[in-house]
Amino acid sequence: MNNTLNEVKKVYKEKKKQITARLAEFRAKWENGSDIEVLSELVFCILTPQSKAKGCWACVENILKKDLLLFGSEKQILNELTFARFKYKKAKYLVEARDKFVKNGKAEIKKFMRGFKDVYSMREWFVKNIKGYGYKEASHFLRNVGFGDDIAILDRHILRNLKWLGVINKVPESLNSKKYLETEQKMKKFAKKIKISMASLDLILWAKETGEVFK
Repeated sequence: MNNTLNEVKKVYKEKKKQITARLAEFRAKWENGSDIEVLSELVFCILTPQSKAKGCWACVENILKKDLLLFGSEKQILNELTFARFKYKKAKYLVEARDKFVKNGKAEIKKFMRGFKDVYSMREWFVKNIKGYGYKEASHFLRNVGFGDDIAILDRHILRNLKWLGVINKVPESLNSKKYLETEQKMKKFAKKIKISMASLDLILWAKETGEVFK
């Protein structure tokens, strides 16, 4: 445990500036960013399951560049999902999700999100109402717009690292809601114990494996 923990702390020390800057960027997206920026993160996290994050973000950038985010048809969106797996299904989900937050030609997602009492109730709504979202995707979206301090993005990569750190005994084959929330609590306790925020710990574990801090 000591060796593994030392490795985590070493990565944090090496990448702290980048991690701090990236988390500040996420917070700024909520505090000073536009509804379009927040909506972009929502659709990004519809695309990411079983796909490479950088490729999915390139898809979002193309959608934005061609002014398709607010009004693009399912077919037009589909043409831009070059790097996303299961693109037919995701194009459909993206348009359905987008249409929940576009009123009279304007994106109005921030006002809607301000109506929740906390990040947990907000996440529950997104899990239940956005097709393609489970707890992992909803948590990823909320972290990317500055709400990541108390929630975990439990993908296979993070779960492997939690096992490596001794936080969990084994990597579960699948995560139902109950198991997800139980594992999240274990990660939260561990983060508190080592005095690193949940959002920082996620980026540390990503950086440990990939060598970079992305999102």
